[in-house]
Amino acid sequence: MRLKRAFRVWQRHAKVYTKLYKSSIALNFVEPVLYLAALGLGLGAYVKEIKGVPYIDFIAPGIIASSAMFAATYECSYGTYVRMTYQKTFDAILATPVNVNDLIAGEMMWGATKSVLYGSIIMIVISVFGLVGSPLLVLAVPLLFISGLIFAEISLIFVAIVPGIDSFNYFYTLLMTPMFLFSGIFFPVDTLPPLVSRIAFFTPLFHLVNICRSFAAGVPLNAWGDVVWTFTVAIFLAPYAFRLMRKRLIK
Repeated sequence: MRLKRAFRVWQRHAKVYTKLYKSSIALNFVEPVLYLAALGLGLGAYVKEIKGVPYIDFIAPGIIASSAMFAATYECSYGTYVRMTYQKTFDAILATPVNVNDLIAGEMMWGATKSVLYGSIIMIVISVFGLVGSPLLVLAVPLLFISGLIFAEISLIFVAIVPGIDSFNYFYTLLMTPMFLFSGIFFPVDTLPPLVSRIAFFTPLFHLVNICRSFAAGVPLNAWGDVVWTFTVAIFLAPYAFRLMRKRLIK
C-alpha cells in the first residue's frame, strides 16, 4: 500500500462530496439533533439526572459518537457497494496506477474523515447549546478518526461478503441498531443484565461514547482504557478488511 495513492482515492471522494455536501450535511445533521431534542428535552422532562448529570447533558456526548459511527458506516457500506458494483468507480480507479490495497485504504480514510466531519458538527451544536462541560472535548476529535476507521473496517468486511445490496438490512438491523441502542448513549450499560453489558463492552461505539463523555466532562484520563481499546481494535481489524475486500475485488 502506498499512502500517497491512497490519499488520491480519498481526494477523489472528497471532490465528489463537495458537489453534494449541502444536502448531505443537512440530512445527517437533522437526525441526531432530533434525537437530542426529542429524548433530551422530551424524555429529559421525566428523567431529570443520571449520575448527577442532567439527562440532556448525559446523552449529548453519545449523540456525537453515534453521528460519527453512522457517517463512516453509511459511507463504507452503501457508498462503497454502489461505487464498486453499480457505478463501476472501482474499475475506473484500478485502471490507474492505484492498486487494490491503495483503494481499500482510501475508502477507510474517507469513511474515517466522514466520522470526524459529522461528529465535529454535532460537537459544535451541543457546545452552542451549552451542553459541554469542558473545552477538552475538542481533543476527542482524533479519536473520532480512529473510531471511524473501525466502523469503516467493519463495513468493508460486510461489503466483502454480502451477496447483494438488500442484505445490508441485516447489517443495520442486527448489528448497527442494537449497537446504537445498547452502547450507553441513552442510559448506563451497567443497568443492563450482566451478559448484555459484557457484550456492549466489545462494541466500538461503547468505547467512543465513553471517550466523548469523559472528554466533555473534562476528565479525559477516565477514558484511557477506551482509547487503548480503540487503537488496538483498529489495528486488529484492518488486515481482515484488506484481505476480504481483495478477495471480493480480485476474482
